[in-house]
Amino acid sequence: MASEPSRTRPAARRRPRKTVRRRGFASWLLKLAVAAAVAVMALLAWGDLARRFAPVSNTSLQRCDAIVVLGSPAESDGNPSPIELARTTEAVREYERGVAPRLIFTGGDVANRFVEARVMAQVAEAQGIPAAAVVLETHARDTIENACYATRIMQAHGWNSAEVVTSRSHAPRAAMIFSRMPLKWRMHVAPSLEPESTLQRDVLSLWEDAKTARYLVWARQMEHCQP
Repeated sequence: MASEPSRTRPAARRRPRKTVRRRGFASWLLKLAVAAAVAVMALLAWGDLARRFAPVSNTSLQRCDAIVVLGSPAESDGNPSPIELARTTEAVREYERGVAPRLIFTGGDVANRFVEARVMAQVAEAQGIPAAAVVLETHARDTIENACYATRIMQAHGWNSAEVVTSRSHAPRAAMIFSRMPLKWRMHVAPSLEPESTLQRDVLSLWEDAKTARYLVWARQMEHCQP
């Protein structure tokens, strides 16, 4: 009886090398994206934590040598932005309360051609502040330079203490920066002149968390400014 011919199984198909490489590359990209997302979340959490525990002052003085008003970009047509109006209006109130005999406005032409300090000073003078009580710092391009250049002006005049006026979301980071200045200082929050939604507050807070993380990781070490 003739034996049946042996049957051989077909060889397993091998995946094309290109497909394997693509899947490996996609897996690597996914891992990289996850790692980046985790790193970003960690940095934001660090920024948020640092803001929560930021100092609010290093002095108990009730009267200061100057009120320092931190800049913010003006509108594209040169009119003061809502943030500038809020900060300036609150600084004028503090001046009228007798907190300090002068106002130092700090901020350059960062976002457009209009110098932040000049725009705010015009608002203050329109609200009744005498020009003799206004000092301008027109070169600062960020909060580090705001603090540094304002401190230089104060030291040149022998002024040693300041109330720093800025917005609520900005105050913690500004306080961290001013804590490195050779001044007696305290933060003062300017309330918003317009109602803010919860979403607006959350977005501003998240943005400041990111800026604070950048300050802690990079700017604090790299953006040197000696007052």
